[in-house]
Amino acid sequence: MFQLRIYTLRSPDALQQYATVHWARHLSTFTTFGVITHGVWTERIGGANRVVALIGYPPGADPDHLTRQIMASPEFADDMAGFDVGDIVDVQTTLLAPTSFSPIR
Repeated sequence: MFQLRIYTLRSPDALQQYATVHWARHLSTFTTFGVITHGVWTERIGGANRVVALIGYPPGADPDHLTRQIMASPEFADDMAGFDVGDIVDVQTTLLAPTSFSPIR
């Protein structure tokens, strides 16, 4: 199962810090929990200040449960150290199931 995650940040500075420092730290944390990061992008068009990520969960995992587990971990707390989470003003998630012909499975 894949998930598209879109984070809207309060400002261009918050976007830069979150994308280059804190989201980058998530890569190893997610791997610890079996979550694969397939890509992370930033969107700045029209002042959007968004980070867009495509992640993959292990087979049979409950994405909501695993996300809560990750966010409660000391590793995640370390990832977020020094960042004001109030600068994340919105998070949207969409679960995606690959088609039979999708190059990413």
